[in-house]
Amino acid sequence: MLKTFGWSIGVTVAGLAFAAYFWGWTGFAVVAILSVLEISLSFDNAVVNAGVLRKMNAFWQRIFLTIGILIAVFGMRLLFPVIIVAISAQVGPIEAVQLAVDEPGTYQDLVTDAHAAIAAFGGMFLLMIFLDFIFEEREIKWLGWLERPLSKLGKIDSLSICLALVILLVTATTLATSAHVSTGHADKSGTVLLSGIAGLITYLIVGGLSGHFENKLEEEEEREQEEEEAAKRAGKQPSAVGLAGKAAFFMFLYLEVLDASFSFDGVIGAFAITNHIFWMALGLGIGAMYVRSLTVYLVRQGTLDDYVYLEHGAHYAIGALAMILLVTVKYEIHEVITGLVGVALIAFSFWSSIRRNRRLEAEGGGDPEEGDDGHVESGTATRV
Repeated sequence: MLKTFGWSIGVTVAGLAFAAYFWGWTGFAVVAILSVLEISLSFDNAVVNAGVLRKMNAFWQRIFLTIGILIAVFGMRLLFPVIIVAISAQVGPIEAVQLAVDEPGTYQDLVTDAHAAIAAFGGMFLLMIFLDFIFEEREIKWLGWLERPLSKLGKIDSLSICLALVILLVTATTLATSAHVSTGHADKSGTVLLSGIAGLITYLIVGGLSGHFENKLEEEEEREQEEEEAAKRAGKQPSAVGLAGKAAFFMFLYLEVLDASFSFDGVIGAFAITNHIFWMALGLGIGAMYVRSLTVYLVRQGTLDDYVYLEHGAHYAIGALAMILLVTVKYEIHEVITGLVGVALIAFSFWSSIRRNRRLEAEGGGDPEEGDDGHVESGTATRV
């Protein structure tokens, strides 16, 4: 535990001490609140990341925890808000930082004005993750009454893309247009459409590349498993199998894009608490460290194998977050609600996993793959 979370704890102590020394107790409190906000909003991110990271070898897991955290903290939690302001205000990055320091109110207004584009991009990227998960046929089903018919529909080619585009079109023609009429601000429908399509294209490119190399990995794993079995028969110690090379590199990129998309709500939600860009970067950065550590912890402890519905709950939380982001094109939703929705879904899936494990133990250690509604998913038997 200490080995996995040691860096996160150290950064937390140093960061809070730094905030207290330079900005007093107010800065200390705001940084602490932002850290908790980022962890609560990104817990589902850690669960989903763990499902990808466990396919990598130890080297790439370390890369994710070191270089990846630098990208997450400096790329999304510090540079991303600055880039938004620079593009919106048509100023350079240095001028944007000066604007954030000298005129925080103007800085917040510029970020708020760019929210529709951010919400559409992040919402579509996360929505595609959820739709591809829910339409995929899988042995283990959590909410079988819902997932069984959806997995059958998923056999239709490009269904998730078509549905995502329909949702984007509805968002652009209703929420964005009505927001323009009710607030008197500029019509955001075109911005929402372009940003949403950009989010969809980003998902398809990154997901396609990682899927391509993951397929190659599966072929390599089959060969390595044969070599391991041969080594065991010869009395030798088999080598560890893990995602490496080009496959691991593109999966690493995929994880970074995932983190970027999950960061949208945290960055925007942080403006509801403070306009201070350095408090924001420090608080969200501390939270990002814990998300990284939690991801590695879930992988090394095999938590996803023991609690099989956690990944389901995380993807449902992703779907909820995606819809919330799209709704915020017009309506303001408090970040606490966003965080609680994700935490509640993951907590429910964790509780369902515990119930499943206890039920299997009571039945004598069998291994039927059944959903939370009690229907067996493997074989033909059904139990109510």
